[in-house]
Amino acid sequence: MAELGFVHLGFGPESVEYTEAWEEQRRVHAARFADEIEDTCLLLEHLPVYTAGRRTDPSERPLDGTPVVDVDRGGKITWHGPGQLVGYPIMKLPRPVDVVAHVRRLEEALIRTAAEFGLETTRVEGRSGVWVLGDPVEERPKIGGLSLEFDPRLHDEEFDARLNGPEYAPSNAGQRREDRKLAAIGIRVAKGVTMHGFAINVNPDSTWFDRIIPCGIRDAGVTSLSYELGREITIAEVLPVAERHLKDVLEHAELRPREIEPAVGS
Repeated sequence: MAELGFVHLGFGPESVEYTEAWEEQRRVHAARFADEIEDTCLLLEHLPVYTAGRRTDPSERPLDGTPVVDVDRGGKITWHGPGQLVGYPIMKLPRPVDVVAHVRRLEEALIRTAAEFGLETTRVEGRSGVWVLGDPVEERPKIGGLSLEFDPRLHDEEFDARLNGPEYAPSNAGQRREDRKLAAIGIRVAKGVTMHGFAINVNPDSTWFDRIIPCGIRDAGVTSLSYELGREITIAEVLPVAERHLKDVLEHAELRPREIEPAVGS
């Protein structure tokens, strides 16, 4: 596979406003489609912003009317902001495009990144991204004195954790010992070239996620490298590690077109 280049758009005081980065993505995407540049991964921190993918339900948005940027990626609503490393790999894939394989490669690079810091993460069936698994259900602390069998998030379609105190907040999933997402992934493929990408929580204020239903998932939460490891981890520490694993996984991937099942005659 072709060499993958990296561009640092801005971190810390130079964090990038979301729509500015989105415009840069479109510019790089057009250049990659025209073969004017090689595969390129944009790396950055964003100023605080909520973004909603195409499948976001209205009930998952902030209740207080906080602005949300609607974007053309897959997935649902999430937050980006300080303490979160965001990457937008803009890469040309063979056609027919295998989107799932691309997502799995991004997950693998981030799983390796977390492992280098001493954190074991994994995938969860049916849920994209990189996860820290919770304790077995029977070993988790009871929420509000109730066993998980009576967890209203699982049995009441109208239950909204945001209206029922911090014990249900996504940012407190670690205290509840539930599954919690370390890194989110949402992509789009246009003209055979990828856009959007991943966000790995390094040391953000995770309470930003409590205003929404992150990724539309009500029975799990979010976490960060710093929280899980019990010490402060910085973007500056994670950046070169993530870059190295992205380069290794994405450059050495054996890209194959998605297999098309032959039509069955009637």
